[in-house]
Amino acid sequence: MARKTGAEVLDIGGRKVTVTNAAKVLFPQAGHTKLDLVKYYLAVAEGALRGAGGRPNMLVRYPNGVAGEFFYQKRAPESRPEWVEVVELRFPSGRSAEEVVPRDAASLAWMANLGCLELHPHPVRAADLEHPDELRVDLDPVPGVKWAQVREVAGVVRASLEELGLAGWPKTSGKRGLHVYVRIQPQWSFDEVRRAALALAREVERRAPNLATSKWWKEERHGVFVDYNQNAKDRTVAAAYSVRPTGQATVSAPLAWSEVADCEPEDFTLVTMPKRFRRVGDCHAGIDQTPGSLERLLDLFEKQGEGDAPWPPHYRKQAGEPARVQPSKRRRLPLIEIGRAKKKDDALAGFERWKERHAEAAGHLEPADVLLDQMRGRYTAWYRIRVNLQHVPEKLRPAQEPLDPDENTFSSS
Repeated sequence: MARKTGAEVLDIGGRKVTVTNAAKVLFPQAGHTKLDLVKYYLAVAEGALRGAGGRPNMLVRYPNGVAGEFFYQKRAPESRPEWVEVVELRFPSGRSAEEVVPRDAASLAWMANLGCLELHPHPVRAADLEHPDELRVDLDPVPGVKWAQVREVAGVVRASLEELGLAGWPKTSGKRGLHVYVRIQPQWSFDEVRRAALALAREVERRAPNLATSKWWKEERHGVFVDYNQNAKDRTVAAAYSVRPTGQATVSAPLAWSEVADCEPEDFTLVTMPKRFRRVGDCHAGIDQTPGSLERLLDLFEKQGEGDAPWPPHYRKQAGEPARVQPSKRRRLPLIEIGRAKKKDDALAGFERWKERHAEAAGHLEPADVLLDQMRGRYTAWYRIRVNLQHVPEKLRPAQEPLDPDENTFSSS
């Protein structure tokens, strides 16, 4: 077969991986190409496989790089090498799909060639798809919250886990947040793991009420949101060593706890991480050695006596779940919607135009009043911007206007 123009064929552990259009630029700002992405994952393969290997992975593909549209692909491509392993998952929706299970560096390179910048594994091993072996703590700062506060909340998470007999393994998210992973014995259901994560989120909020929140609805949040719903079945999180879709190709960097107080997310990129990996190795090398028990966290959930908390909107109503009604509707919060767009930058541009039209009102907004939601459909994501006018004097509050932009965000969902 003739070799395609612009392709590179790599021999990885005795397996041939063709990198098509190898010189294609995926990160225009930094200038990194598809081949650069493949070589990155080969350089950190040991650590990346510790985080995502042996697990079913959803493919999040950026075929035209970070400046283009991306899409979610649960089903493994039918045209794939025979050595790429798959496993069939069944989702809460009732659907099923064969997802990719990377086992070696060649599999990582093959995924990168598809434009998968990130690794998105489920918190289960391929051998047991119903019992997670990982509880995930996602620290998500609301707009305006500084990185120092995220690090401070991470310290509260660490102390809480240690008192409960659990070991947390921190990493940067590669963007504004921080993750703490907890390896657990694979004997609890997804619902039980989520319940344990909710108990932990509430405990962190109790210990640091001015810094952290467990409130699901964005209009109720402040500080750093401890996102317990990342543990719901069918949710995936960018794994350790994942390259994120940012201008400088930042990566989700595993950390030692001693590094958390001084680290900065932008320190870890597609360029710097392989050098760090050669120098210090994988900071999560021991993560699988001491899986913990959720019994004390589940006992804490019962003692807290608060019951369940809201699930993500596309999940079926759960037994014991409180009414799934936004506080803005319950309490008539002065919330208006600005726009909907397929691209985040387009949605933000619409918000800038709104601010120009309503400069006086915009001057009263606080960072947490601007609610940017990534709405995830079956295959694609889109963005919605809303504004909470609670801090704007009533006489200055603009009325709801036609959306700007107002794109057809549902056509490919």
